[in-house]
Order: sequence, then structure tokens, then C-alpha cells
Amino acid sequence: MDIQMIGTGSAFAKAYYNNNALLHCDSQTLLIDCGLTAPTALHQMGIPLNRIHGILISHIHADHIGGLEELAFQYLYKYKIKVPLFVAEDLAEPLWNNSLRGGLEQEDFRQLSDYFEVRPLVPGVPQEIFPGLKVELMQTDHVPNKKSYSMLFNDSFFYSADIVFSPKLLEHLVRERGVRTLFHDCQLHEPGLVHASLSELLTLPDDIQSRIRLMHYGDDRSEFEGRTGRMSFVEQHRIYSV
Repeated sequence: MDIQMIGTGSAFAKAYYNNNALLHCDSQTLLIDCGLTAPTALHQMGIPLNRIHGILISHIHADHIGGLEELAFQYLYKYKIKVPLFVAEDLAEPLWNNSLRGGLEQEDFRQLSDYFEVRPLVPGVPQEIFPGLKVELMQTDHVPNKKSYSMLFNDSFFYSADIVFSPKLLEHLVRERGVRTLFHDCQLHEPGLVHASLSELLTLPDDIQSRIRLMHYGDDRSEFEGRTGRMSFVEQHRIYSV
């Protein structure tokens, strides 16, 4: 698998765009989240939407789903295709009714499946979504009483959604499940109310830090270069083998 971040920024970042990614496995490309800046980022990278074979959504915040309305209309009117939309089974209904319905509903298009091939995922159950690509949705804590799912791909690569500091989970992934690489969201400044803060992540043991790459950071990232312990920042657009 290879992963390429089309954006690495926090919800408020402007220089780095929203934290969204392309995961490549064999000939298939999966878009992980589709925030407000995703259509612009893909355009600037020269990646047409018909080169994306599926979309996976972690949770319902604008920096993770705000670009779906444009993609839905482009797929419907320009490309005339439906791509698979992978989403936790308990997020599909609120994704439509609470986020997308106002812009997408029209006379002949009244549900999410009118635009996408909706493929609900059962959290906690590994499922093959493309040949050779398996994902396990893991419910993780972000905003109280708001469902959010991180992702474990092929039992070896962990990609956090937005997640508070969860050291027991990270230790479990590395020491019990053998995860080799973790892309983890990081709030550079304290307090880390709905994200893990850098200072919290720096308390992790070195063997876990060395597997972590930091994403979802603010525009002042340059001020923290050399201050991330054994961890390193994910670079926007760079392709990583995971």
C-alpha cells in the first residue's frame, strides 16, 4: 500500500488544506475523507475524480466530509458514475440527513444512494473493500457523543480520525497487534481537548513514537520542527509506502 496526503492540516489550517488522503493498493485508489478543500487539492494535483475508486469517511465534520457535495454532483453530471462510499453503518443516515441533504436533495435524488454506491461497514469487523485491501473501523473518542472512526488497514497501518490522546489503544496496536506505521492527528498546542496534543504524544515510549507520523497540524508547523521526539511530520503530497 502507498498513501499520499492531499492535505495535512487541521480544521483551521489554510496552508496545508484539510487532512484527507489517497490510499493506493494495486490498481485501486481510495480517498480517505473528503473535506472542504479536497476537490481543490485533487484538481491542483492533476487527479481527476474518475481515478478514485472509492471514498471512506471517518466522521461527520466539514474538514472530513465538506467536499462530498461537489463530488456527488461531479460524479452524477460530469462522469455519470457512482463510486462506492464506505461509511460506518451508523453514520450513513446522519451523513445524509444532517450534512448533505440540504444541498443534494432534489426531485429525483432523495437519498445518499442516488449519488453513491453506499457500502455500510460494521465497526470492529475487518472487511475487504478492494482486492487486497482490508479495513477495520475502530470507534475512537473525539467530540463527546459524536461517532468517529479510526482505521486499521491490512492489520499493519493505523490511520487515526480525529482522536483524543489514547495511549492504551496505541500500545495495544503496536505491541499486541503488530502495527508498523501510525498516521496520527496532532494538535501542536495545549490543551488537546478533542485531539491528542503534541505534548501528550511525547509521553509515549520511544518504540511507539518511532512508528508515528504526525498529521492534522496547524499552519505554524515550522515552529515545531525538531521538537517532535522520535515522531516526524507527514509531508503533504509525498507518497509513503505503508
